[in-house]
Amino acid sequence: MTEQSAWSFADDRGRLAVAGRRPARVLAYVQAGATLWDYGIRPEGIFGSGHDGAEPDRAKTGTLPLDSVDYRGAGDDLDVDTLLRGRPDLVVAVSYGHGQLYGLDPDTAKHLEGSVPVVVIDVGQARTLDRVAERFAELARSLGGAPVAGAAEELDAARERLRAAPGEPRVLALSPAGQAEAYAARPQMWPELRVLAELGITMVSPPAGAGVNWATVEWRTAAALEPDVVLTDVRSHAIPLDEVAAPAWEPARQHARTVPWNPEPLCSPQAHARFLALVADAVEGAGG
Repeated sequence: MTEQSAWSFADDRGRLAVAGRRPARVLAYVQAGATLWDYGIRPEGIFGSGHDGAEPDRAKTGTLPLDSVDYRGAGDDLDVDTLLRGRPDLVVAVSYGHGQLYGLDPDTAKHLEGSVPVVVIDVGQARTLDRVAERFAELARSLGGAPVAGAAEELDAARERLRAAPGEPRVLALSPAGQAEAYAARPQMWPELRVLAELGITMVSPPAGAGVNWATVEWRTAAALEPDVVLTDVRSHAIPLDEVAAPAWEPARQHARTVPWNPEPLCSPQAHARFLALVADAVEGAGG
């Protein structure tokens, strides 16, 4: 490899991915692929997790051009041959700690790394969202990408709106599990929810008990938290909040404003700005 053509990137496992030239055919976990697209890097393919199905989850894909990006599938459909069918020269995966490639069987991941360079970005609870975003930006720059003009300013403006939001509206993040129960997020365990708390938003915590990231609660318990704003999981495996018919939830439904929330957020400035602006719209309306 010559100095002019060599490419390398140190990932969040401390491993150095190297190639003879800058990779041009990137296969990525959907969250990573959608984030890189916001920097102008079009992945040749994306893959999902065990939560996903035969079609890509539109809540996770952002503005990816799905007509030209090959979706490899998810879960048991993912084997090394399927992952490599588009001849990628780099795989970008995410991890929730301990370096394990999210969405891939460990044996599949091991054989994949024997065939193509792999970069893993840690998106776990120990990371701040700013640090995750910084790492994606570093990777995108190494691949020839660049941030969208004005995106950083949009993000700063959205943050300022939240800092200046009137009143103290109560914000609850949840994922509807069915007509009987919901998964209520423990906000301190989610980087994007910690950002909201740091900006002065009152994040409501479910009761202490089982569950590290989520507490499984009845709709009566969720309503008793008296949310003014509900961030609702819009990934395809969560049922839509407006389909919940539990009578105990009805008072909250009538009162609270809702904001779509993807718990696997895109980590580009413009994507983060869009989310914060939606939250700002809701808290301004609830507190004004």
